[in-house]
Amino acid sequence: MKVKVLNLDGSAGKGDIELSDDVFGLEPRADILHRVVTWQLENRRGIARATRERSDVARTGKKWGRQKGGGTARHGDRAAPVFIGGGKAHGARRREFNISLNKKIRALGLKMALSSKAQNGLVIVDTLDGEAKTKALAGQLAKAGFGKKVLVIDGEAVNDNFARAARNIVGVNVLPAVGANVYDILKHDTLVLTRAAVEKLEARFNG
Repeated sequence: MKVKVLNLDGSAGKGDIELSDDVFGLEPRADILHRVVTWQLENRRGIARATRERSDVARTGKKWGRQKGGGTARHGDRAAPVFIGGGKAHGARRREFNISLNKKIRALGLKMALSSKAQNGLVIVDTLDGEAKTKALAGQLAKAGFGKKVLVIDGEAVNDNFARAARNIVGVNVLPAVGANVYDILKHDTLVLTRAAVEKLEARFNG
């Protein structure tokens, strides 16, 4: 698949780039993308903390009153839920959300996310070199008309000047190639890749 290289302002750049059909030319499947996004979001969740029940609270287990003749209910110990400081009755249990997903499915999901953007919403730029000026970068992106949400992926590491200029622009997020993931790619209107990012992503699957 051959794609034209653009500049950040949307103008024509230097030449074309050949994208691998094995990475950018697949037919996206909603079921695969749904499984990978669900896996990713579930693993972001923290562990749900359990409440302390009757056996967990630090109170005496001694029976504190007579079984009969006291004129009160027949309690066994102070950890009973009816007492202040007692255990929680039917409390929340500890829950973990780290579900597993086959590596091949995760890799296929990323390929399909990239392929879906290649069909509509993929921009390839030569480099991210430029001055570290937020105003100048915002003007370039507005001129290009990439949309409200733009994800920019660079190669080994994100260009420092670009990262500094983009960090105060609402809707623009920047990642190195190693951080590319299905959820972030799909939730942005436009995916901007540098030549270095394309090389890294294709090497990631071919290696």
